[in-house]
Amino acid sequence: MTPPIKVLLVDDQALLRSAFRVLVDSEADMEVVGEAADGAQAVELARSTRADVVLMDIRMPGTDGLTATRMISADPELAGVRVVMLTTFEVDEYVVQSLRAGASGFLGKGAEPEELLNAIRIAAGGEALLSPAATKGLIATFLAQGGSSDSDGPSAAEYSERLAALTGREREVLVLVAGGHSNDEIAERLVVSPLTVKTHVNRAMAKLGARDRAQLVVIAYESGLVRPRVE
Repeated sequence: MTPPIKVLLVDDQALLRSAFRVLVDSEADMEVVGEAADGAQAVELARSTRADVVLMDIRMPGTDGLTATRMISADPELAGVRVVMLTTFEVDEYVVQSLRAGASGFLGKGAEPEELLNAIRIAAGGEALLSPAATKGLIATFLAQGGSSDSDGPSAAEYSERLAALTGREREVLVLVAGGHSNDEIAERLVVSPLTVKTHVNRAMAKLGARDRAQLVVIAYESGLVRPRVE
C-alpha cells in the first residue's frame, strides 16, 4: 500500500490552516503532518516531519514564505520536499521570486477544494503546478520586472553555458515548456509519445540544475532562450 502524502500547512491564519487540515485529512491518500504560522517554524517542521508537500503562504510576519522556500530548497536533506505557494492572486509580485527560490508552483487561495487536493498530488508526484494560464501570468510578471535575475542566482551567461549541453530536441521541448504547454500537447506537436517528452524534460532539468518544470520556465527566460512577447 502506498503511504499517504505528508502535507505541511504554513499560514499565519489559524482559521485557514484549520480549513485546509479538514480538507486534506478527509482524503485517504494524504495527511497533515504539521502546521506552522511562520516561515522559520515551517523550515523546522519540514525537517522534523519529512513532509512531501508544503503549502506555503507567501506573506507572513517574521520569516516570510519566500525566505522559507529558499531555505528549504537550499537544504540538501530536504531535496525531496515540494513547496506550493499560496497566493491571494494567482500571479502577484512574488511569484517569479518564489519559483526562483525553488517553489514547484503556486495556487490562489480562492481555488476550489478539488484544485487544492490536485495541486498536492501533482507536486508530490514531482511535477510542477504551472498551468498554461499561470505560465502566461508568470511571463507577464517577468517582463514587468525587466527579466532581471536575483543576485544569488546563476547569471544569464552561466545559464547559456548550461544550455549548450542540451540536445536540439531538448531545447525544442524547453521552449514549448516555457510556452506553458503540457507534455501531451508537446507530444502532439512533435509527433512523439508523452513518455518521450517527459524523458526530454527530465534530462533538461538534470543538465540545467532545475528542481522541476517551474524552474525550467524561469531558466528559459533568465537565459534569454525564450523572450516574452509584448502584446
